[in-house]
Amino acid sequence: MNKLKKVVFILFLIAFSLPLFAQNSNFPQGSSSGRTEMADGDLRPTQIPNVAIQITEPRSGREVAFSVRLLLLLTILTLAPSILILTTCFLRFSIVLDFIKRALSLQQVPPTSVLNGIAFFMTLFVMWPTFSNVYEKAYKPLSSGQITIEEAYKEAETPIRMFMYSQMAEDTTYIKQFMNMAKLEKPKTLADVPTYILIPSYILHELTVAFKIGILLYIPFIIIDMVVASILMAMGMMMLPPVQISMPFKLVLFILVDGWGLLTNQLFVSVIK
Repeated sequence: MNKLKKVVFILFLIAFSLPLFAQNSNFPQGSSSGRTEMADGDLRPTQIPNVAIQITEPRSGREVAFSVRLLLLLTILTLAPSILILTTCFLRFSIVLDFIKRALSLQQVPPTSVLNGIAFFMTLFVMWPTFSNVYEKAYKPLSSGQITIEEAYKEAETPIRMFMYSQMAEDTTYIKQFMNMAKLEKPKTLADVPTYILIPSYILHELTVAFKIGILLYIPFIIIDMVVASILMAMGMMMLPPVQISMPFKLVLFILVDGWGLLTNQLFVSVIK
């Protein structure tokens, strides 16, 4: 009997709610009508643009000059890191900073990227007059159309050659060595030394100078390591690593003598004479 009452009650609710659903089936007033079906014209394929590459012959000398300039610019941008490292004092600075890091027995501090950043900005500071000279005599006249690319190259090459030669003025051993290897006559002036001889000579000279500075930096810290190792041996602590004990003493000594200030000062003095 209860089930029958429930069924009758449900049927009554359904019969009562049908007129309400029928009245609310229309959209409210002011709304836009829509449809769920899509016509064939409504389907549009995805538009993929066409990429066309054309190779044409130059019609004038200006187009040839522009192509050559673009090629030279891309080449310079590709070789810019190597040029910066090998023809400036960046090589000396970076090697010396790495030497001092190893002399202090430091593994991760400061990171290599930080040392390279310090060497880069120190190089920018030292080389700023040379870069300004290149900009004033080569890039600026070239951009205004006063000189050609060949003339701009010669004007930009001269200050850099003068800087490299000034570092090797007291020791021209490597220049003579490469001149003999190339079977060229003994140069009388800087103009007689080709650039392809001057650059490798400068690189070897910078490596030699950087290693000499690194050896001088190592000596006081090696003495500290030897003293600490001798004390540990005398105390019978042979299993304790001497580097672990000597590193704080080396750091204290480096801070007390203002190591970073002395190091940067001497690096600048070694370049700017």
